[in-house]
Amino acid sequence: MTRFAAKIAEQIWDMKYRLKEADGTPVDVSVEDTWRRIARELAEGETDPVLWENKFYGALEDFRFLPAGRIVAGAGTDRAVTLFNCFVMGTIPDSMGGIFENLKEAALTMQQGGGIGYDFSTIRPKGADVKGVAADASGPLSFMDVWDAMCRTIMSAGSRRGAMMATLRCDHPDIEEFISAKSDAARLRNFNVSVLVTDAFMEAVKADGPWDLQFEGRVYHTVDARDLWNRIMRATFDYAEPGVIFIDRINAMNNLAYAETIAATNPCGEQPLPPYGACLLGSINLARLVPNPFEDDAALDEEALDELVTTAIRMMDNVVDASKFPLEAQAREAAAKRRIGLGVTGLADALLMVGARYGSEEAARLTSRWLKRLSRAAYLASAQLASEKGAFPLFDAEAYLASGSLQQMDDDVREAIRSNGIRNALLTSIAPTGTISLYAGNVSSGIEPVFAYAYTRKVLQKDGNRTEEEVVDYAVQMWRDKFGDAELPDHFVNAQTLTPADHVRMQAAAQEWVDSSISKTINCPEDISFEDFKDVYMQAYETGCKGCTTYRPNAVTGSVLAVSEAAEPPMRDAPVHDGEVVYIAEPLDRPQTLEGNTYKLKWPDSEHAIYITINDIIHGGRRQPFEVFINSKNMEHFAWTVALTRMISAVFRRGGDVSFVVEELKAVFDPRGGAWMNGKYVPSILAAIGGVIERHLIAIGFIDGEGMGLKSDPQAQVVNLGDNPGPACPNCGQFGMQMIEGCMTCPNCGHSKCG
Repeated sequence: MTRFAAKIAEQIWDMKYRLKEADGTPVDVSVEDTWRRIARELAEGETDPVLWENKFYGALEDFRFLPAGRIVAGAGTDRAVTLFNCFVMGTIPDSMGGIFENLKEAALTMQQGGGIGYDFSTIRPKGADVKGVAADASGPLSFMDVWDAMCRTIMSAGSRRGAMMATLRCDHPDIEEFISAKSDAARLRNFNVSVLVTDAFMEAVKADGPWDLQFEGRVYHTVDARDLWNRIMRATFDYAEPGVIFIDRINAMNNLAYAETIAATNPCGEQPLPPYGACLLGSINLARLVPNPFEDDAALDEEALDELVTTAIRMMDNVVDASKFPLEAQAREAAAKRRIGLGVTGLADALLMVGARYGSEEAARLTSRWLKRLSRAAYLASAQLASEKGAFPLFDAEAYLASGSLQQMDDDVREAIRSNGIRNALLTSIAPTGTISLYAGNVSSGIEPVFAYAYTRKVLQKDGNRTEEEVVDYAVQMWRDKFGDAELPDHFVNAQTLTPADHVRMQAAAQEWVDSSISKTINCPEDISFEDFKDVYMQAYETGCKGCTTYRPNAVTGSVLAVSEAAEPPMRDAPVHDGEVVYIAEPLDRPQTLEGNTYKLKWPDSEHAIYITINDIIHGGRRQPFEVFINSKNMEHFAWTVALTRMISAVFRRGGDVSFVVEELKAVFDPRGGAWMNGKYVPSILAAIGGVIERHLIAIGFIDGEGMGLKSDPQAQVVNLGDNPGPACPNCGQFGMQMIEGCMTCPNCGHSKCG
């Protein structure tokens, strides 16, 4: 039985990928069972299923080939699930009926857990005439708000966290509003946003020339191109968004330029896709392909890479036929082009093993060499598959071989395609691999650098206690196993020690041999100057990248808690993260009996009343709330009332001034609309519950009057002793969320918005 390289790897497998019965009884007894389940499902359509099942199993074994999480969790389970991670939805028509039909399609796709991308450039700008109704258009941003509310509603209904990408062209008349939209901390929280930047715009920026903002041939405004560029850069500098997508380069280099036009990407940007396009992802684990790490002759086994890629391409091609799809249009698009995205993970670890410093010219050279080898093997394997099973239906040899990315392929690859066709229109992509990299033993993620050599993870046990365990990078652990406590060599670098130029160099080296795109974050120091920050994007453009995403820690993006300059000594069990201490008060003990009150709340749209019981405790000579119980006969409310009961009670039991809970609840709005109660507009049923709690706190003298509650939590503080640990994870609650591969990712549990 395989021994997991780290405890966290086994926990990730058990939590996310292990097949279980509805009651939680494991079906996959071991990870070998998981590999066998996947291999058997993907070999089912082969003429010799037993032969290919064993070959597929061999590729999965020892975590050498890592299909995307959807495949690992869903293949061979007999569940009606999609094995594709993300989608770009259909082109949005500039009509009310068409817009809301697309909203419906988005909801159906997200209901099955698919992340989605949309280009909103097709919607007329704010203030434009709406023919036939004597009205002005509300513009694309107003409809993005509707999508955002839809995503929030789908999430509240119990589905996994949604992820959406919104793009807008740099020449759309509403581009300035789009750029600044996320400066509002409450707006578009479920979207990543990116500007579609054209080559013409970049030339206008360099020339400091004018730039027309237009829609359907009509120029609405003319602005200074450099000023608009600076606005994009300033918003990204301050709020980490919008990202930048070099859309002309994407279309020029697209193998299918003769058959499609791309205007959007999936949420993390590694898959530029046409309308109804879907991304099917998998990664070669380079950290498993260095047979003699840290020796003088250490090198990647390139023949093993060829063999593994050949098998992986066949497996991924079979996923196209095995998967279900939320929409029929998505199934048709996938079948017509058979697009896949094979990439790598563990690149930084492999570089450490062969003695190369991530970000150096040598590391970039090796990255280019390895990815060229992978790309070549992938195209040859797909051409061989075409000779056996047929080319993708829209294959046109002359047009295909004339495309941008095929020009740099070796002659033997081009000849194989000319002779046999090719099974998969596009083959390579570098996807976010945060969770599957943890599952594979905490190898470095995608083409990102090692984020941290080691960190301490707190694990919640079944008895409610937390234990600590060290999570060590895969290559660092191998070094320890081999050399004990010997000091790490100079070429061991991590994300905190690299310059932005190092990141750009590695992304550009990888992009040269990736026919789709790359999900990567360029980490910038907090004190980087604005001019240097802008240079990062210009370097990305000049070196051939298809997009650029940066992350600069600051008060908005790097922390969700207040920073205290002076604080009391740490309390018992205070978690420590990279030099910062997070203080959270010890919970109060519960007496045997408590006094309280029960309140009846009748929401206008609900047949049954909600009953709210609030019990109090005397603490420090003062009466204060201790726990809440929320009950209703309306079963529609059951799940969220139980969750709210537990969460509010947990906060109250911390003691201190917990009146901020009232203000948080009262600020919640329902996109379906609120209700008038006692002559006052209440924006949601949660806000009504907040009002009930507020009245109780006034009655017991905890707060002086309506609106007198705190606006923020005074009990949680971060004492700045070093680097910012990052915000808390919404899944496990631990601090340390970091921007990796374009997604906020938790190193403790693997949670990410895109994963």
